[in-house]
Formats: sequence, structure tokens, C-alpha cells
Amino acid sequence: MSKIVSSFISLFVAFLGMGQAKYPISQIPAELTQNVDAVIRQDEMIFTIHSLNKATLRASYAVTIYNSSAQHYAHVVQWYNKHRKLINLQIQVYNSSGELIKKVKTSEIVDRSAFDGMTLHTDTRLKTADASHPQFPYTVECEYEFEFNYLFYIDGTNILSRNNVSVQKASYELIYPQHLTPRYKAYNTNQEPKKTSLKGDITSLRWSFENLPPLKFEPYCDRSKQYIKIDAAPGDFDFDGYTGSMKTWDEFGQWILSLNKDRDNLTEETKLKIKTLTATTTSREEKIKILYEYLQSKTRYVGIQMGIGGYQPFDATVVDQTGYGDCKALSNYMVAMLQEVGIKANYALIRAGDNKVFDEDFPCSQFNHATVAVPNGADTVWLECTSQTNPFGYQGKFTGDRKALIITNNGAKVVNTTKYPAHKNIQSRSAEVVLAIDGNANAKVKTSYSGLQYENDHLNFILNDQFDDQKEWVEENTQIPSFQVESFKIENHKARLPSATVKLNLTLNRLANVSGKRMFLNVNLMNRENDVPGKVESRKTQVTLDYPYIDYDTITYNLPENLYPEFVPENIKYTSRFGEYEAQFKIDQNKLIYIRKMKMNDGTYPPESYNELIEFKKNINKADNTKVVFMSKT
Repeated sequence: MSKIVSSFISLFVAFLGMGQAKYPISQIPAELTQNVDAVIRQDEMIFTIHSLNKATLRASYAVTIYNSSAQHYAHVVQWYNKHRKLINLQIQVYNSSGELIKKVKTSEIVDRSAFDGMTLHTDTRLKTADASHPQFPYTVECEYEFEFNYLFYIDGTNILSRNNVSVQKASYELIYPQHLTPRYKAYNTNQEPKKTSLKGDITSLRWSFENLPPLKFEPYCDRSKQYIKIDAAPGDFDFDGYTGSMKTWDEFGQWILSLNKDRDNLTEETKLKIKTLTATTTSREEKIKILYEYLQSKTRYVGIQMGIGGYQPFDATVVDQTGYGDCKALSNYMVAMLQEVGIKANYALIRAGDNKVFDEDFPCSQFNHATVAVPNGADTVWLECTSQTNPFGYQGKFTGDRKALIITNNGAKVVNTTKYPAHKNIQSRSAEVVLAIDGNANAKVKTSYSGLQYENDHLNFILNDQFDDQKEWVEENTQIPSFQVESFKIENHKARLPSATVKLNLTLNRLANVSGKRMFLNVNLMNRENDVPGKVESRKTQVTLDYPYIDYDTITYNLPENLYPEFVPENIKYTSRFGEYEAQFKIDQNKLIYIRKMKMNDGTYPPESYNELIEFKKNINKADNTKVVFMSKT
């Protein structure tokens, strides 16, 4: 056979191979394609436990992408380090007919450090690839395999967790020897795993799912109560020579204690320094505050993610000498300093940020942050050690109102962090407005933000910034259609319940609309409710509100002498299970005084209450856009 013919046959065979349909969209059941952004065609994970410190994960998934809202599925990211070795990564792309149109080459996979701009050093790396295709729909298939030389964390799976994404096929399998039987928990599904005995004492647990319709997250719902997911965790484990158990929180706490053991050393110079700082007071809380503010002035946060360093703090002397550390190191340092002045403090683990989900009944590593809890009589003082500006004892939205795991000398216990009820989360505004006959105005506005409202629009992050940054914040967050900032002043009042005050001098262009002899004025100057949820037919999920607050507004309008009120609304009041709203309108000589109070409760409410929430919000929106009408005498 000639070389030409041989080459032609090889090319022809290759061409046929590329043309074989693997994921044609015609094979997706019609009910899975209605109003979706993507369909998970297959998602398979097999986690195999080999020994106390050896495991493997083999996985593959394919997702058909229908529009740009699901384009992130085409951006593949896998992380690895010396304990979690990525030994295989293959990515293919198929067109709508299921024909292979691209194999991502090794040279197209970027291998880079996981440096995030705040991490000083990390041995974690990322392999990333862009498999996006310009023509929808298309399918991305990814296969990967990991080897682990520890058994601390077992990759679980989210079978169904995204809005407008359906699942055609998915499976999750755990393979293990009997003496290392893992623990598992399935959420939002009643399916029991299929148990199979394999060779010797090896057992398999397998969950399989098919044709799951897309989730439709309703407004104000707790999404975690709809996810279909399976979590798994070891009983006994080994991580870099540190053996332990997480069958109970106490056992897990003992392992954390073993990581932190003998890492609370301080230099003699530092011991003398902190004793001198606290010698001026006998108040326990004042001593805690002094040392916390000393920590803030002396240290700064940087991430250190090396090996087991992702879980183990480095010695307090390192923080002492360098002035930096990650959340674990800084918290450990704070505990060591308090211990030196005779105050017992506890290292604590927590899931910080927006995701408060924590399963107290399933002990495992559910945490992403370390902090400090100091017993103080019937109270607990929580210390956020990574911030140089955080008010003493304030947790706020980052770590407040959730569960945390306090590590004690005897193990660990789950506790509640600080909850901030509505009466502590106050926004109080007063304004003096001088209104001109042409509708323009000048205003002096003073707004105080306390409790969780201290964090409104990230106000807490700009309190110590430069003038230009603060002015930009004022301009972006002053809710008036047309204004000019003549001057402003921002004051920070640090306390366990902090507050901030923003004072503004504003020029307001066309604040009121003038038509002939009439002037129309929306008296709600800058706090209008626009969050009106849409209708949901046959609501299925509970209504969840997790941010309680109270707003007070008192706006005084100084009116031109030749104006008189033609229409002044009646006072308004609405009450519902979700909160209360009041608006008052008073005319006093040449003044119009507008007083508004709005309170929103938190809590979980039955699905059928949703229509009441819509009505409550609609009424508030309408009231907030009520106008007073004036008539000119000339």
C-alpha cells in the first residue's frame, strides 16, 4: 500500500472518529430543555479510599451550554498541591449534533499559582482552560483524576444546585475498606445508596440520578434547602503525620488542638510589652480591648497556604517578629497574648461570609476562617483578628448570626455567634432642605448607621480611606436623581455595636417638578423602597428574610413664601408579619415635615405568606413615591 493511500485512510478514519455523535442535543429529554441555561449530560464521581492517608478521585462531566448565562461551564478550573495531585485532565468540545469539534491541547491548559493578591505564599496551583465555543448550544466534556496523600477531606458532590440547570445523568460513588468506612449525608433527596461488596473487604456505595428538572429559585428562598447534594467525610484520618478522628466535634477539636500545640510562644520582650499595656486597668474587657487594638496596630493579614499550613497556624513568635499572619496565625497570636495576662480565650473555627450553612449533625471540616472567642461572664467577646480597622468585639455580617466551633482544652463545642436584632441595626437620617420656587434646592443631610447598617454599601470599608475615595462613595450611594456634593464629613464611632455618621451639604437640581403654577415634590428624599418581588404561581418554598433593620427619616422642607399646599397625603401606616411602615406629613407654617419609619423583621415564613410580602412591599413602594402638590400664589 502506498504511503499516500495509507495517509488518506488514516485521515479518513480520524475524520470518522471526529464525526461520531457523543452528546447530540436530540438525545436530551424535552422536559429538561425548557427555559434552561444548561443541561448536565453526565456527572460521575468515584472517590476511593485506599488507606488512612491515600485516596483517589476519578471524575468526568459533560455539560451542554445553551447561552452566555452558562458560559462559565466552559471555563475549566482544577486546583492541586503536593497533597492533592492532579494526574489527568482532558477537555473536549462537541457541537449541537454531538460531533467532536475540539480537543483542548496540553499547551492550551494554563498552569499557574493560586495567588490571589493577598496570599503571601501558597503551594496550591491552578490548571485552567477556556473551552468556550461561539455557537450555541455546544457541549464541554471534562475528565480528571486526583491522587491524595491524606484522608482529611472527601470530595462530595452537588447533583443539582444551580438555577435553570437540569441534570440528565449523575452519579456519586464511595469505595472503601471496611476499617475506613466513611460517613456520608445526602441532602434534599430520600435516595439510599446502592451498597455492593467488591473484592475482599472493599465496599461500594453508589447514588444515581436521572432526568432531574431544573431548579427554579423563588425570591427570598433558602437555596440550600433545595440543593441535591451528598457530603462525605472520614471517621479516622491522617494529614501529614497528624492522625485524628472527626466522628464527633470533640474528636475533631482534639485534632485541631494537636495542630496548635506549643505554638503559643511569645518573646520575653512581647510579654513585658503586653503586661505594661494592660497594667493601667483592672477591667477584664478593657484589657481584651487594649490587646486587640495592639494586635491591629502591630499586624496585618496575609494568606499562608503551605501544605498542612492551610489548617495549622505558624508559631506566635513568627507573627511577633514579622508582623503578619493569616487568620489562623493571627488568632493563635491573640489567644497567646490574652493567656499571658491571665485571660482565657478560645481559638474558634467558622464559615465566614455570605454562606452561613452549617450542619451541626455532621462533624467535618465545614470552615473557611479562624477567629477568637473570649468568655466574658455571661457574654462572649468575639475578635476578628484579620482586620486592622474592625471595631472591637464587632462580628457583623462576616461572622455574626451563625454557628461556630470553639476549640477548648477538652475538645470542641458548637456555639452561636452574635445575632444583631432589628433594634440594633438602625439607619437614622435627618435633613434640612431649602426649596426654591423653581424646584431646585439645597440640603444638609445627617445619616447615622449603626449595627449591621454600619456595613451599608460597604461603608465600613471606606471609613479610613482618603478623601477622594470617600467622596466617590458618597457620590455612588446618595440616592437622589440629580445632586452635587458641596462638602461632606464622615465620622467613625468604634464600639462593640459600631456606628458611622455621614454629613452632607448638597445642591439638588430639579428636586421638585414645576408645571405652570403647580409644584410636585416627592418628599422621600433618599430612602425609597424599590425591592418589590415578582409574582410566583403556587409558591413552594418558605420565605426567608435574614436581615432585620429599622430606618428612621425626618426631612424638613423650608418652603418659599409664595407656595401653599394644594394636596397633602394622609398619614400612612402598614403592618404585616414582615414588619411595619409609617409615613407622616405635617405642614407647619412655611415648613413641610416628612417623618418615615420602616422596620423589617427576619425569620422564616410559610410559602403562602409570600403574597402578603409582595403586597407589603408594593404598599411601601407606593407610599415612598407619594407626592405633595403645591400651588404658587402668583
